[in-house]
Amino acid sequence: MGTPSPWAVLVLATVLLGLWAPRVVYGQPNFIVILADDVGWGDLGANWAETKETPHLDQLAAEGTRFVDFHSAASTCSPSRASLLTGRLGVRNGVTHNFAIASVGGLPLNETTLAEVLQEAGYTTGAIGKWHLGHHGHHHPTSRGFDYYFGIPYSHDMGCTDAPGYNLPPCPPCPRHGAAARVARRDCYTEVALPLLENVTIIQQPVALSSLAMRYAEAATRFIQRASDSGRPFFLYIALAHMHVPLWDPPPAPSSGRGIYGASLSEMDALVGRIKQVIDSHGKGNTLLWFTGDNGPWAQKCELAGRLGPFVGAWQRQRGGSSAKQTTWEGGHRVPAVVYWPGHVPAKRTSRALLSTLDIFPTLVALAGAELPPNRRFDGLDVSPVLFGRSDEGHKVLLHPNSGAAGKVGEIETLRLAQYKAFYTTGGAMACDGSIGPAEHHQPPLIFNLDRDIQEQEPLDVASGEYQAVLPMISRAYAQALEDIAADNVSVVDYSKDPAVIPCCNAQHVACRCHGAHAATPDLHAERRTTRLCL
Repeated sequence: MGTPSPWAVLVLATVLLGLWAPRVVYGQPNFIVILADDVGWGDLGANWAETKETPHLDQLAAEGTRFVDFHSAASTCSPSRASLLTGRLGVRNGVTHNFAIASVGGLPLNETTLAEVLQEAGYTTGAIGKWHLGHHGHHHPTSRGFDYYFGIPYSHDMGCTDAPGYNLPPCPPCPRHGAAARVARRDCYTEVALPLLENVTIIQQPVALSSLAMRYAEAATRFIQRASDSGRPFFLYIALAHMHVPLWDPPPAPSSGRGIYGASLSEMDALVGRIKQVIDSHGKGNTLLWFTGDNGPWAQKCELAGRLGPFVGAWQRQRGGSSAKQTTWEGGHRVPAVVYWPGHVPAKRTSRALLSTLDIFPTLVALAGAELPPNRRFDGLDVSPVLFGRSDEGHKVLLHPNSGAAGKVGEIETLRLAQYKAFYTTGGAMACDGSIGPAEHHQPPLIFNLDRDIQEQEPLDVASGEYQAVLPMISRAYAQALEDIAADNVSVVDYSKDPAVIPCCNAQHVACRCHGAHAATPDLHAERRTTRLCL
């Protein structure tokens, strides 16, 4: 009998760890996962000295462990979120590109979410913020394992508001007086207002963006308090609107020299600081908080986009286009990550383990004493030994799916093997200057040594001894990964659209406006409840 492949051993070990994990009835920790949107690796001051707007996040890093080689599972919204909540790449869970406001489907119902596993293990579960994994019928968060939901069903640029905030190009406010007032703008949603939901009920349409952060913080505080009062462990998934456009004018903050983006970053930082303060007040050491991002900055938004840090994708930039969001360059998927759990996760530690948002699912499942879902394979690992400081070894191989800039979306044409990164396809997303880097296919692949070339500027010379030594290992790992995916139970997504499923609290009003909703009072019970549900 032959020796099993390293890839097969990794997958088998991950599955067996979950199957053999004892179920813990008492002493289960609480979990909070905070997912920032379009945040750059360099937007965290602890990562990049030029950033001054994140004192609370920097303190979180000082009191916990910072992960500097941490990656989102994809470089765009829906696929990244689907992978976080399933521990599986889009080529397995089916979510390879973003859902629309009229999407009929969502994350396939045969995929099991982290919330469903933890709910079965006795957890109270809540989701606050952006969902973007389907909002129609049973694709809604409250049908995917979350006991409570408060937020917006997709990105907050996918509907008009009365105060649109800052975007490039700018978008007009919601119309108020009939079809004649509607203005069509490229990349702007002018027909339907952005809805805010509590569970399945639309409570405000259009959303008041200026108060959204405050309302998320208040909803999170209420959820934590109620869950703590119940005596049950809780899992809270907070998917922030920050730092996705449109940005808005937050309350006055110390000047950072970064204008609207810096002020919005400060607001996000304060929100995270408030969440930390709440969980600490309920007993330090009871709750694991994991902060990270869904993908890198949206470079085409120019001064409204975040900082890449050193991960500039110089090879691509020389050929046009952005090397950030939607690409498989480091700036597209390397994101800030901090884990805080006093008494368990070491403070003042920096880890260089190769980790991913894919690891959140199997790690939290293991820490809860729950079991991984059967009959499927996982791309994530239980990295609790890394969290606890007992190891600094993460993935041997990490796959980066195409996310819109080049190649067929969702397909794997970039991978990481130790310090080496191989590209079988390259391409640049739209940059601030409007350029787009053309797709190029590479056979043999471009290979960069990230230990020496973090800017991805100069690929190894194919004639060099280093290239010739590493190419067979990369080729073998790539082939094994594709074989493993082909042998898995792969889900299929319904990406069809139907205008009838667009969330609308009153179809008789222009832009689905709810009477009185524009008042944006933070008291949920004072707002008019509507009869149109998001089902």
